[in-house]
Amino acid sequence: MKKFFPLFVMFLFISSCSSDHLLDTTPEVESMYFPPSDGSTTWETKSISDLNWNQTAAQPLLDYLELKHSKSFIILVNGKIVMENYFNGHDASQPWYWASAGKTLTSTVTGIAEQEGYLNINNKVSDYIGTGWTSAPLAKENLITCKNLLSMNSGLNDALGDDVAPANLQYVADAGTRWAYHNVYVKLQDVVSQATGQTWTNYFNTKLRDKLGMTGGSWVNTSDGLRTYWSTTRNMARFGLMALNKGKWNGNQVINETYFNAATNTSQTINQGYGYLWWLNGKATYHLPQSQLQFNGSIIPSAPNDMFMALGKNDQKIYVIPSKKMVVIRMGDAADNVNLALSDFDEILWQKISALYQ
Repeated sequence: MKKFFPLFVMFLFISSCSSDHLLDTTPEVESMYFPPSDGSTTWETKSISDLNWNQTAAQPLLDYLELKHSKSFIILVNGKIVMENYFNGHDASQPWYWASAGKTLTSTVTGIAEQEGYLNINNKVSDYIGTGWTSAPLAKENLITCKNLLSMNSGLNDALGDDVAPANLQYVADAGTRWAYHNVYVKLQDVVSQATGQTWTNYFNTKLRDKLGMTGGSWVNTSDGLRTYWSTTRNMARFGLMALNKGKWNGNQVINETYFNAATNTSQTINQGYGYLWWLNGKATYHLPQSQLQFNGSIIPSAPNDMFMALGKNDQKIYVIPSKKMVVIRMGDAADNVNLALSDFDEILWQKISALYQ
């Protein structure tokens, strides 16, 4: 009997464990999917019905997108394509411009250069590209750090157009004391080039584009000294997926998470809705381009509060929503009037997107 008792207890223990396993109803957490980075067109999908979303909300969303001059639209959930639609003669193989949504590419590559030891964003811009890059007095120019360019608080005049030649970069206020949406951020590309000893394009391609499989994308120089990125919609979605994963791509940390967290949170004390060239939803107040007014509430009230965004002229959009493991891409012509980044289109669009999952 003494020998039987331990065996009996062990049998009960094993039976109990087996029963617990059979009764475990915890839903399996779906792992994040990343499409191949080898240039193939393979990309896994997930249907609206698989997500238990409202299928009847899909067509009104698509009708609105087409009405508002969209060229393409993608929704990713956990990295898989849930919706991918093209309009008005556009298709998956055609590139389109990112406009100011591409500012986030500059933010990311600046962070990569910092993590590789080439630069420090707290150093002044003139440490890397020399003095005289503005027409501000030297003492004022030397107040401007790389972080000021990332945060849009350089103190330079934002009312002189897009040209970033020194004559157009005029002093208005000390760096850090005034927020203004300004194309002077592009000087960070010169900083990266000088600091790394490589052309901006080569460094960008090697450190970001090629690692994400953003094949075929390219920078196009404009007459006012800027570079605009062009790519397919899926390539924009790849970048959004990397952003959703805080700088990681399929197990590889492309940009360190510490920098990426700083980039996607409030970067200065004036505009709560702005990080390092990323727009931030869900803050108590925000500022808009070409305005010194402060607005109360979230930038896009109908969208999730944790959403951060890459927004470009004429309604180029990358929306990243961590709480829903979702990325949303919209490319096209201006939905209504020509605009720098934000428009009423964002609010109505998100009402229609949220109808899918509410």
